[in-house]
Amino acid sequence: MHIAFLDTNTDRSAFGQSHPKECDKFRTLLQPFASDWTYDSFYAPDGAFPADLSAYDGVMISGSIASVNDPDAWVAQLLSTIRAAVDADVPVFGACFGHQAIAKALGGTVSANPQGWVLGRYETHNHTPAPWMNTPPGPMALHAAHKEQVTIPPVGATILAGTEAVPNGHMVLGRRVFSTQYHPELDSGFMLELFDEMAGSTAPTVLSDARAGMQGDVDDARMAQWVVAFFNQAKS
Repeated sequence: MHIAFLDTNTDRSAFGQSHPKECDKFRTLLQPFASDWTYDSFYAPDGAFPADLSAYDGVMISGSIASVNDPDAWVAQLLSTIRAAVDADVPVFGACFGHQAIAKALGGTVSANPQGWVLGRYETHNHTPAPWMNTPPGPMALHAAHKEQVTIPPVGATILAGTEAVPNGHMVLGRRVFSTQYHPELDSGFMLELFDEMAGSTAPTVLSDARAGMQGDVDDARMAQWVVAFFNQAKS
């Protein structure tokens, strides 16, 4: 599988630069289940996008501290690229910002979370399993870090899972679109460092609640299996 990876993370702080790039985070996540996959990374905020989507077996879109509602030219180009991929039957997966970008590009709506930050470890509950899922669709714990969410999914989308506060947590559209509001690529160590980085700019109660909720494992491996299964079935 040859993936066009669209890195959308605009965090150029010392904290952001001290961690692996977004493509490397996902490569590490997926490697146990897709060791032979290759990736070409494009840094979307600099206007870098694939010249020929047909050269790839799929597109992946990372998280970002940016908003899909920002007026920046690169955001508009990203939405256009998503629509072009879908029109060309190139499978598309996105996480967090990527999930929101897919939804907006295909006619959905992204708005601020009514409760503000969703930050830390959260457990979603699966409502509708996709036919290609290779593990049971029970509750799934993943890390989250977002102030916006998909409030109206695109027409024709199926919502696989969510929570009361974030009902549109995982989404599919046909056989060639899959996305999640969550961050399977971020481990607990990264999240705890993130909370420290956010101190001073985020309400102390938000961070203390996030830290308190970090107990327990996360199901990043199961999500990785879903991502691999999604791309495999989309190209079959």
